[in-house]
Amino acid sequence: MRYIGLDLGTRTLGISISDLTRTIATSYATLKFPDSDYNSLIDPLKKIVDEFEVGKIVLGLPKNMNNSIGDRARTTLEFKALLEEKLKLEVIMQDERLSTVEATNYLLEADLSRKKRKTKVDAVAANIILQTYLDREREEILHGRKNDF
Repeated sequence: MRYIGLDLGTRTLGISISDLTRTIATSYATLKFPDSDYNSLIDPLKKIVDEFEVGKIVLGLPKNMNNSIGDRARTTLEFKALLEEKLKLEVIMQDERLSTVEATNYLLEADLSRKKRKTKVDAVAANIILQTYLDREREEILHGRKNDF
């Protein structure tokens, strides 16, 4: 069973996928969709879920820097409910503050052009979201404790 990580934007959805051991996340794709038409993402996500036998979705939660929930986070929580209803999978929220900044920095270090960075940043951010969750989950299993982030 694999997990997928998602980074939701207003017009793009970054997707990453774990390996079968749920140790390593890999950037998978970026889906484009009409402005805020989140329903249009369900069919392509269902195909990915079925193809890779996904057992859990990790969705980035864009909290404000002061840990409060703003408009983007509320929209993301609504998307979570939509995913759970339509895909019948557990959706875990993962704090994603600064994941896009981190992703952009990785791509800058890789010396990608601005145009290439723009097409890859969401999938790399999804990768960071999923890898953070996988690392946390593994740590909890190894040490027999659960951390609330």
